[in-house]
Amino acid sequence: MKEQTTIPISKVKRASKFVTTVVKVGGNYLKHYAKKAINQEVSQEDLDEENANDIYDALSELKGSALKAAQMLSMDQGVLSKAFVDKFQMAQYSAPPLSYPLVVRTFQKQLGKRPLDVFDTFSKNAVNAASIGQVHQATLNGKKLAVKVQYPGVADSVTNDLRIAKPLAARIMNVKLSDLEPYMEEVETKLLEETDYELELTQSIVITKLCAQLKNVIFPEYYPDYSGKRIIIMDWIDGMHLEEWLLKIPSQEQRNTIGQALWDFYNFQIHTLNQVHADPHPGNFLITDDLQLGVIDFGCVKVIPADFYNEYFKLIKSDTYQDEEKLVEIFDRLDFLMDSDSPEIRTFYTNIFKEAIELLGRPFRSNQFDFSDKEYFEEINTMMMGLAKNKEVRKTNGARGSKHSIYVNRVYFGLYNILHELGAEIDT
Repeated sequence: MKEQTTIPISKVKRASKFVTTVVKVGGNYLKHYAKKAINQEVSQEDLDEENANDIYDALSELKGSALKAAQMLSMDQGVLSKAFVDKFQMAQYSAPPLSYPLVVRTFQKQLGKRPLDVFDTFSKNAVNAASIGQVHQATLNGKKLAVKVQYPGVADSVTNDLRIAKPLAARIMNVKLSDLEPYMEEVETKLLEETDYELELTQSIVITKLCAQLKNVIFPEYYPDYSGKRIIIMDWIDGMHLEEWLLKIPSQEQRNTIGQALWDFYNFQIHTLNQVHADPHPGNFLITDDLQLGVIDFGCVKVIPADFYNEYFKLIKSDTYQDEEKLVEIFDRLDFLMDSDSPEIRTFYTNIFKEAIELLGRPFRSNQFDFSDKEYFEEINTMMMGLAKNKEVRKTNGARGSKHSIYVNRVYFGLYNILHELGAEIDT
């Protein structure tokens, strides 16, 4: 993959890139409708693919929060079309990397040294490149290490990038711009935290110690003395990403072992620690030869407030689900329903959220669940696509729910998708 030798850092250059991309997307729409007037066989999928390529190319060059947001959206299969999902998933661990001179410059600025002044060996090419940083392999005193280097200017551009990117996000998500506003503050807060590598280092050390007893889950050791504000040093874990591992055609038992480890990892964090690794995409996990799940990134951690936790997880209990009066009370407290809603709108959204709870809470209402069930995931995708296209949702304020639900929902969507890809049968 071709390396980048520069990243637009100034507000003017970054804004200009966004504007150019919006113009390209607008041009794609004009070309699409002109072609469609002549040839009725021109499809929406063709338009989506062209837009996805243009938007991803721009975000890949900019790096940072907008590319991270695209990666987040790629995990929610029902929100975007397949063309966008397929393209944006590349941001998980195969974005265009930075060139070595830029990496050296980051080391000199952060640590006052070049990489080879710190390590015995250091790979000039990135091993993985994602939205906020890239990873290099190094050795020191015979130990293999992973060196995570943040892209220049990313931390300083989060707020401005999100402000500029909102209209583009609203367009590709097919929602009103005003509906996004209440949730942007939460997203911005978490993205700012993800660019704070000192915070990530602290979170990584604390949570890995608390989770150390979990079966079949391993974590790297971290090295604060060698790390900095934009650089994190940790042990290298030899393993494969999920897609690579699945190419080996693992047995059902092996799939179940890794799936159970993943489920237990999240279950323990949410229900015991009340804080959770909130970035469950395949790029953050490795599978070792001896069937251990390696967790390698704690940049995004969501602390779950007690009042939200108590209300949210009542929803998956069978007795709550069967009591509509109790359900509606919880919907009110979690901001799924609003004081301004008419009786008709309240009924409309109550029915929508009841369907969602029944569907997404189904794994919790049985002792075991088979995540390879294609029909189950087709039901989820049908529901999500139906909501995205529902005119009533677009006419009303369709972006609903407590801001805390953004990352908790993201955890479950990401977890379910990975377990489905694994085809794992889980003791829930």
